[in-house]
Amino acid sequence: MKLETSLPVAVIGAGPVGLAAAAHLVSRGLTPIVFERGASVGASLLEWGHVRVFSPWAYNVDAAARALLEAAGWDAPEPTDLPTGREIVERYLAPLAALPPLAPAIRLSARVIAITRLGLDKVSNRGRDTAPFELRWIDAAGSEQASVVRAVIDASGTWARPNPMGVDGLPVLGERAAAEFIDYGIPDVLGASRRRFAGRTVLVVGSGHSAINTALVLLRLQDAEPGTRVLWALRRNRIERLLGGGLNDQLPERGALGLAARQAIDAGRLQVLAPFAATRLEPADGKLAVIGTLNQTQLTLLVDRIVVATGFRPDLDLLSELRVAVDPATEAPPALSPLIDPNFHSCGTVPPHGVVELTQPEANFFIVGSKSYGRAPTFLMATGYEQARSVVAELAGDPVAARQVHLVLPETGVCSVSFADGATPAAASCCGGPAEDSSSCCVADALAKAEGEAGCGCGTAAANPAGTTSTTEPA
Repeated sequence: MKLETSLPVAVIGAGPVGLAAAAHLVSRGLTPIVFERGASVGASLLEWGHVRVFSPWAYNVDAAARALLEAAGWDAPEPTDLPTGREIVERYLAPLAALPPLAPAIRLSARVIAITRLGLDKVSNRGRDTAPFELRWIDAAGSEQASVVRAVIDASGTWARPNPMGVDGLPVLGERAAAEFIDYGIPDVLGASRRRFAGRTVLVVGSGHSAINTALVLLRLQDAEPGTRVLWALRRNRIERLLGGGLNDQLPERGALGLAARQAIDAGRLQVLAPFAATRLEPADGKLAVIGTLNQTQLTLLVDRIVVATGFRPDLDLLSELRVAVDPATEAPPALSPLIDPNFHSCGTVPPHGVVELTQPEANFFIVGSKSYGRAPTFLMATGYEQARSVVAELAGDPVAARQVHLVLPETGVCSVSFADGATPAAASCCGGPAEDSSSCCVADALAKAEGEAGCGCGTAAANPAGTTSTTEPA
C-alpha cells in the first residue's frame, strides 16, 4: 500500500538497521523520524563498544547509507578491517546521523513506550488500515510525548532485554534481588568494569562466544590480578562441540578461540561446570551463593560476581495495542520463523528474505533487525540492511524492488574474530553484534545438523541468517 505524503515514517532505534532504514527512506523521498532511547545514536553498540565484531566493514555498511556518506566526502574504513562496536558508532553511525538529510529527523533520549492507531484500539476495524499511527514516547526530561506517523519500522533490537540465568527461561530465584552482583551481556572487564572483577571469583554463565570471550578476557585480568578466579557454567553439556574443531575449524580464528579456551581448561585456569543449572541465588557475607545442580548433583558456589551471557529476547510490550503476529516459540514474525528456527535451521540454511516474510496483520507496521529474529540467535547485520531496503521499497510503493534480493555474503565466511595481542582472543562478537547463547556462532553446520540443532558453520557463510544463495550486489 503506497503511503500518503503528509506524515513521516517512524523508525524506532538509531542503531545500524534503524539508521539504514532512515537512509533508505531519505533515498526514496520519504521523511523519517527516528526515535532512539539512548543519548546518542548507536547507544546499544556503545554498551558493548569494547567488543570486536566477527564481520568486516564491507558487510557492516548499508548501501543507501554509504551513498549518502560518500556524497558528503566520507572517509570510509578499510573494508577488510574488523571494527569494534564503538568504531561502528564513531566511524559510521555518528557521521551518518550528522548528515543534513538525517540529522533533523533523529530524536535522542526518546524512549517509545506504546504504539496505536490514532483514535482506534486494538479491536477496532473501521478505517484501520488507512488510519495513521500514534507513538507515545518519553523525552529526555521525562515528559510523555505523542507523534503521529503514517508507518512504523521497529528496529529497536533486543539488547535491552537480556535473557535471564535460568535454564527454563525465567530468572532463578533471587536473581532479581541479586542484580548488584550480576552483569548481563559482555562487560568491559579490562576497561571500565575492571574494578568490579579484579581479584574476584567470577561465574560466567552461557555457552556462546560471548561467554567464551568473557571467560578468556577474565583470564587476561588474572595475569595482572592473580586473585581473580574464573568459573564457566554451561547450562547444557556442549563443551566438546563448542570448543571442537581447533585448527580444523572452518574459520581458523574461531578455531584458535576454541584452542585458547581448551588450553586454559587443561591448565586449570578455567574451571568448567557442565551441565550446570542454577536454581537459587542467596547473599552470603558480601558474596553470592549460587545454588544449583551439576550433573544432577546439588552444588553451591560462592562467588563475587556473575556474568550472564545467555542471549537476548524482543520487547513486545510497546506493541500491545497493535495487531502483531509472532511465532509462539521464536517470537519472530510467523512467515519468518520457520526460516530461522534454531531447532531446525543453521545460519547457512536460512534463505534471503524481506517484506514478504516481515508483513504483519497491522498494515504499514514492520519489525526489522535483530528484533525480527525474536529469540533466534543467528542474526546478521547485513540481513537487517536487506530487510530495511525491502520494507522501505514497499512503503514507497515499489513492490517489485521490495521483492528483489539485494544481498551477497562472502563465500568463505562472514564471521571471524580478531586477537588483541596475537595470542589471547580479545572480546569478540558474532556477525555484527555480540554473540548470543547456545550455538549462535559456535558449532560446525555438519555437526549441528547431525545433532538436530542449529549451527553457524562457515564453509560458505558463517553465522549467516540470510543464507548464501544470493549473488546480487552486496548490502
